[in-house]
Amino acid sequence: MNDHPREPRLPTARGPLSAAVTAYLRGTGPLPRPADAGTADPYGDDLQLALYVCYELHYRGFAGVPPDTEWDPELLRVRAALEHRFHSALRADTPDHAGLDEALADLLVEPADGTGVSHFLCDEGELWQLREYAALRSLYHLKEADPHAWVLPRLWGRAKAAMAAVEYDEFGGGRAERVHARLFADLMADLGLDTGYGRHLDAAPAEMLAVVNMMSLFGLHRELRGALVGHFAEVEITSSPASRRLAEAMRRTGAGPAAEFFYDEHVEADAVHEQVVRHDVIGGLLAEEPELAPDITFGIDATGHLEDRLARRLLADWRSGRSSLRTPLDASPPAPEQEHERSPRTAAEPSPRTARAQSRRAAAEQSPRAARAQSPRAAAEGSRQTPREQEISHTS
Repeated sequence: MNDHPREPRLPTARGPLSAAVTAYLRGTGPLPRPADAGTADPYGDDLQLALYVCYELHYRGFAGVPPDTEWDPELLRVRAALEHRFHSALRADTPDHAGLDEALADLLVEPADGTGVSHFLCDEGELWQLREYAALRSLYHLKEADPHAWVLPRLWGRAKAAMAAVEYDEFGGGRAERVHARLFADLMADLGLDTGYGRHLDAAPAEMLAVVNMMSLFGLHRELRGALVGHFAEVEITSSPASRRLAEAMRRTGAGPAAEFFYDEHVEADAVHEQVVRHDVIGGLLAEEPELAPDITFGIDATGHLEDRLARRLLADWRSGRSSLRTPLDASPPAPEQEHERSPRTAAEPSPRTARAQSRRAAAEQSPRAARAQSPRAAAEGSRQTPREQEISHTS
């Protein structure tokens, strides 16, 4: 993936809200009224795309849109209305646990007969379905860990140090070729997909947009720092077993070495991240701000709620032999010209992230305190899976 990719093009509108927002960014029309968001489907294509476009201005923006539009006060007023509609629906609709301990415990145990997306792809998924899955997940993975970095200024002490350590791994441990967004671009190249940033936005259904929008919502609001930490915990705790299944799906279908490597990379390291997040990020945050426990629980539960909605959509389409995409992969307009360079590595060379995870695990085996903190999942050879069908393969 080019280190300095061009901004993506604005997407095709899906309704009056997204049409007005994209027209405003093109300079061809007025914004929608903030009140219009109050009657829109909070999970529908129109609101979710309009909100996604507003959020993307805080990442890489869009071609032809001035960078200072990020802080346009009228646009921020519309974004706030879109956010309120979405956030209120999440609060009302998310099945919630009685408390944080119960929510975390449920992430560590599930029935043996899992039926989620990664199970389907591992057991019977075809190459075209893996390509669709990668195209959809690219909306997050090509900016992997970016939404979570926003929480760092809002933490301190043990929670901040632990969160920064995990993020350092996500950003390649100081090596550009190991940045996870770049590794995912390698995976996409193996699958014959365009690796351009934002390339597959038009193809993604509202269920996928909502998952990414939730991360941005939590990350951009200091008052939701607890929810962001809860979301991050769900990602890290459930990543390792789902990644193992997805790596096996890539091997079984002959997707390619980079496709296998991306998920293999997460299996060992995320088993360690699971402990860091539970004991140091969450534990450190609660030591400083115990009143945030309900928000952490909400972040866990909201992630499961939206991932379940996405899983139902994908599995219903795939089991019926239908594409899950709004537009065919080969029918989207070409991305701006950019070169994709594969990340250099050899099969025998573990990544710095995996090497550090192995080192931490070896150290943990020598530490009675760390041994007491050993997670059930790590002790069970990674065979446990999340109780929900969410299969977060944003894999941290």
